[in-house]
Parts: sequence; C-alpha cells; structure tokens
Amino acid sequence: MILAAPRGYCAGVDRAVDVVERALRIYGRPVYVRKQIVHNIHVVRDLEAKGAIFVDEETEVPEGATVVLSAHGVAPEVYENSQSRSLQVIDATCPLVTKVHLEARRFAREGSTILLIGHEGHEEVIGTSGEAPEHIRLVGDVEEARTVEVPDPSSVSYLSQTTLSVDETNRIIAVLRERFPEIQAPPRDDICYATQNRQDAVKEVAKGSDVVLVIGSDNSSNSNRLVEVSRALGTPAHLIDDETEIDPRWLEGAEVVGVTSGASAPEWLVERVVERLRGLGAGEVEELAVTEEHMAFGLPRGVRESDEARVRAGAAS
Repeated sequence: MILAAPRGYCAGVDRAVDVVERALRIYGRPVYVRKQIVHNIHVVRDLEAKGAIFVDEETEVPEGATVVLSAHGVAPEVYENSQSRSLQVIDATCPLVTKVHLEARRFAREGSTILLIGHEGHEEVIGTSGEAPEHIRLVGDVEEARTVEVPDPSSVSYLSQTTLSVDETNRIIAVLRERFPEIQAPPRDDICYATQNRQDAVKEVAKGSDVVLVIGSDNSSNSNRLVEVSRALGTPAHLIDDETEIDPRWLEGAEVVGVTSGASAPEWLVERVVERLRGLGAGEVEELAVTEEHMAFGLPRGVRESDEARVRAGAAS
C-alpha cells in the first residue's frame, strides 16, 4: 500500500473547520454555517454534532444570529443580506479564494472581459462570478475555450477556480492565449498550492499502483480531480467517502493499492481506510512524499483570541 503525501486537509480547510469549532466555543450553540463549510460529509456531520447548523442561504439564519461563511467564498450580495439581517458574520473564505475575488474586481474595474475557468454551479465559481457578473464569462473546458466570444479581443483576462486539474487548466489557457494574444493573466496562478501538490503526489502514487483510492466526497472538486489524474495515467481510481465504500472487487489482482485524500478529507478517514485495507489483506504501508507543506493562514475576525477574551469579559460583567 502506498500513501500519497501531501494529502488531506489544506491550510484553508484546516482554518475553516477551526473557525466553526472556535465560534461554537466562543458564542455557544447554535452557530449557523452557510453551505457546507468544506465539501466533506463527515466533517459536516461532526460539526453538526457539536452544534453547528448548516443552511443553504444566509436568509435562513435568524436575525441577529452568528453565521460562518464557507471556505469557498461568496458573492457580495451575501454580505449585504447578512448586514440587513444584523447577522454576526465570521468569514471563513480561504485567503487563496479571496485573492481570486480581488483579481476579478481589479480586472472588472479595468473594463476587461474576464474568462473564468471553472465548473458551472460550483460554490467557488458562483462567489467569484458575483464579484463582476457583467464582466465574467464561464469557460468549463477546452471546447468552450475554443468557442467563447468576447466583445473586445484586446481587453480580455482570465481567472480560474482554485481546485481544478492543473493539466486541464493549462490546456484551456493555451487555447485562450492562442485565440486572444493580448489576454491578461492573474499575477500568480489561481490554482492553489494544495491542489497542485496533491495532484503531483497522486501522479507518483498512480505510477507505482495497480489501483488508487481517493478519499473525498462527491461534491469535492479537488477530490474528483485526483481521480481523473490517476485515470489519465492509466491507473484505475475510485472516489470513496470512507472505508465502507471500498468494493473488494476493485482490489482483485492488485498487488499495490495507492491511497490519497482530497483537501477537505480529515486524516482520521485515511486511517480508517488503511485499517480496512489491512483487513482485506494489504500488507506494508509506504508513504510517498513529493513535497512538504508549511502553509498556514491567520484566523478571521470573530474567532481570534482577542475576540474570545472580549466575549468572556462581556459575559462576566
């Protein structure tokens, strides 16, 4: 068995989950969370058991209550709606997603048509599109890159969802550059470091495995991309939420099983999958590391130590 490294939680997911847990400790139950804080059903259920209430829209949150915004980012109207309902907003948006939002605003101010590379309906794409809806056109694949039309080919820019396939995104960008030679790029790649690292790691694991198991939920974009990366190299891969979804038939004839996890899957799920594979006959476990990660993000307003001290002082007075 080969374990990919890096795998599992990225800095943005770790921060977002921590934000909800801190909010529950500081403000008490319940704390409302708009959408899934991260795209993993086990994480959501765990936080629900601790007192979090997940809602689809901020308009469902009782007036004056505390609401945490998910790691995927939101459109400006969400902040406006929250303010009108006197909600205490704690913004757990990943800073790397916030960077894309800021880039969208800048390109829009310059009058540029923004070609947003991403998957229609994904929460991150919805949030970014909301920053400049009149300027943004969504490009979902290479074919759409070949056919998308813009009013002024000399005033075009591109951005991308942070959790896409690196290789596929580069193919789309190549087509856009060919069609629009003057297209502006973001100052730095939008695809996040963790997405890149996990795809690099699964490539190496797939090369030495007969089958790869990717731990992650169906709605996790980065987890689905890991499955695609493995399959593109010719190694069968399966997305599983946990060890109960392992089909022993996938392992028939396999001498080496590769295991990785998406950026929103906790490590304890990996441990459960490893134990299940051992029960099915897997032997030695080897970790294959392609890089180390040391990224960390500061906490947002509302859940910092100073906020906790202020709330406690208020309760004591």
